Amino acid sequence: MILKGVNLEVKPGEVHAIMGPNGSGKSTLANVLAGREEYEVTGGAVSFEGKDLLEMGPEDRAREGLFLAFQYPVEIPGVSNVNFMKTAVNEIREYRGLEKLDAMEFLSLVKEKMRLVEMDEKFLSRSVNEGFSGGEKKRNEIFQLAVLEPKLAIMDETDSGLDIDALRIVANGVNKLRSKERSFVVITHYQRLLNYIVPDFVHVLVNGKIVESGGKELALQLE
Repeated sequence: MILKGVNLEVKPGEVHAIMGPNGSGKSTLANVLAGREEYEVTGGAVSFEGKDLLEMGPEDRAREGLFLAFQYPVEIPGVSNVNFMKTAVNEIREYRGLEKLDAMEFLSLVKEKMRLVEMDEKFLSRSVNEGFSGGEKKRNEIFQLAVLEPKLAIMDETDSGLDIDALRIVANGVNKLRSKERSFVVITHYQRLLNYIVPDFVHVLVNGKIVESGGKELALQLE
């Protein structure tokens, strides 16, 4: 059993940071919330806007507005960023009873979001994450987040492997996407990320349990 004591309430607009040593269950928590099938939930409950999250598959969780930024973003050879994102956006719009975006509307949207996250438009035609540097992969995930506009974004060690310049660009993108409606759960091993993405709450996860919670000052104590 990896997670055995996680009580957490995230309200709209809040940013929660989850910190803890390697092997404490941080990434497991992210994967369970996203619905990764290799994890079995044997007890407890997860409610998302009044709905039972554990009854939904990963696709429906995404359609409902949940987004997971992976610690190690996946490469998808042969699938361009632009086609991948257009399919995802229109899938969510259809699920919510909205009209699909046509090619021109979608292109206008993605160009606006690429400027927001300081990303070159040449990445649109490239295969998803294929041949990208670590920083480019992470920035591409922030771009995806910007386009999909989820209600809850879970950032699983987004700072992993980033130099300070890439970290700053990624953090700036996240900060631009903060809103009263959108919540973030930021999972990190290091306090440095929280210098750029300032959380409302910090939780310490050890051996699958949240052992301490507090404000942003708690992160400084952990260093």
